[in-house]
Amino acid sequence: MVSPLVLILCLTLPLIFFFQKQRTLKNKAFPPSPKGLPIIGNLHQLGNSSLFFQLFELSKTYGPIFSLQLGLRRAIVISSPKLAKEALKNHDRVFAGRPSNLIGPQKLTYNGLGISFSPYNQYWRETRKTCVAHIFSSKRVSSFSSVRTFEVKNLIKKISSHASSKKVTNLNEALISLSSTIICRIAFGRRYEDEGVERSKFHDLLNECQAMLAGFFVSDFIPFLGWIDRLNGMHKRLDRIFKELDKFYQEVIDEHMDPNRDTSNGEDIIDVLLQLKKHQSLSFDLTIDHIKALFVDILVAGTDTTAATTVWAMTALIKNPRVMKKVQKEVRNFGGQKDFLEEEDIQKCSYLKAMIKETLRLYPPGPLLVPKETNEKCSINGYEIPSKTIVYVNVWAIHRDYEFWKDPYEFYPERFLDSDIDFLGQNFELIPFGAGRRICPGMHMALASLDLILANLLHSFDWELPEGMTKEDIDTQVLPGITLLKKNPLYLIAKIFNKG
Repeated sequence: MVSPLVLILCLTLPLIFFFQKQRTLKNKAFPPSPKGLPIIGNLHQLGNSSLFFQLFELSKTYGPIFSLQLGLRRAIVISSPKLAKEALKNHDRVFAGRPSNLIGPQKLTYNGLGISFSPYNQYWRETRKTCVAHIFSSKRVSSFSSVRTFEVKNLIKKISSHASSKKVTNLNEALISLSSTIICRIAFGRRYEDEGVERSKFHDLLNECQAMLAGFFVSDFIPFLGWIDRLNGMHKRLDRIFKELDKFYQEVIDEHMDPNRDTSNGEDIIDVLLQLKKHQSLSFDLTIDHIKALFVDILVAGTDTTAATTVWAMTALIKNPRVMKKVQKEVRNFGGQKDFLEEEDIQKCSYLKAMIKETLRLYPPGPLLVPKETNEKCSINGYEIPSKTIVYVNVWAIHRDYEFWKDPYEFYPERFLDSDIDFLGQNFELIPFGAGRRICPGMHMALASLDLILANLLHSFDWELPEGMTKEDIDTQVLPGITLLKKNPLYLIAKIFNKG
């Protein structure tokens, strides 16, 4: 039995440490902060649901850079293009870290062996360089063109059957299914959509993985209260999903290592990684765990983000008929009598490209990006930011900054016509994929699918709301999590466009 003295010491020593740290920080020039409570700080004022919006509301009171006390950890929130540039360009290296020892990401990425959640070090630099050269290069993205084309054509066929029978289409469901199929074929060389139970199992695994990556663990912020995570079942849930995912990854790898495997459909990403492992062509020993960790980046970053952005684009278009008509006129002019728009056709569609930029501005797939952590102390906007400070870049707020955007809440693609503003990380008023060293390496892979899907949905069909609904009934509520997902499915009626 634990003695009362030991119990008192266990409870009071962390408190003494916490308040000493608080007094030390008060003497330094640190960004303003909402008043918090002992031990938990500002944790009680935040929640997973629309965290980006809660931080946006706080920025109205405390300014474009403010601080938070998250248990025993300090954080800052950046909410303006000017300060985003200062952090992600002027101090890029300092802000390239990731919060250390977060339970969910650490477990699911085999102790930070992927790209997204790895700390900033030599391993991360080598891994990113390898992925950019061998997985996300322009040549590799182009090599998967036939996969994208085949799967988007399948989607068009399915929606055509809905249109013929006057059936309502659940675009959320259809687009998540499409995105996951494209990613699985590109990554694993197989599709799960026609496999019944296997399909359901795969989607359940993916959803649970995303939930755990964004999940709240008390021990991430207040280590001495970590027992709460075991009491509420979070550790048990995390262990279960990790084992299931690890088994799934191993089955995929075993299939690829089978010498009798059919390779007539060409190389997929697992083939590429296994070849790199076999030839030992990297500066470090690429292990099976490294490959499994990269699965998380490919699956999570590649599935939900593309589907979510497509759903938001269609949501914005159905609420803005003027824009819908204008973009349809453009894609149909370029498409002519074709039944399907190819990738090379789409590059000519400037208004479509502007519409996609505007969608990414209003509905960035990662509204807070992946949280960062400072590698060393630095000065931002006159404030002293200590090393190991968690950093949230509120992209959702930055994309609505009145100083940089006219009528920022209006869906108006014309703002990007004859404009040099792009999302490649140099214009800090538009950073849906991040900027600096940590910019999303799979951006071009995602955009290739996004362009093709949207162009053909708009080229092949006229879209209407179900009977009895008006555009005012279409809501923009979001689900909690890393990715900006529409909470309520978008149901639309497709009508086949007569090209004659």
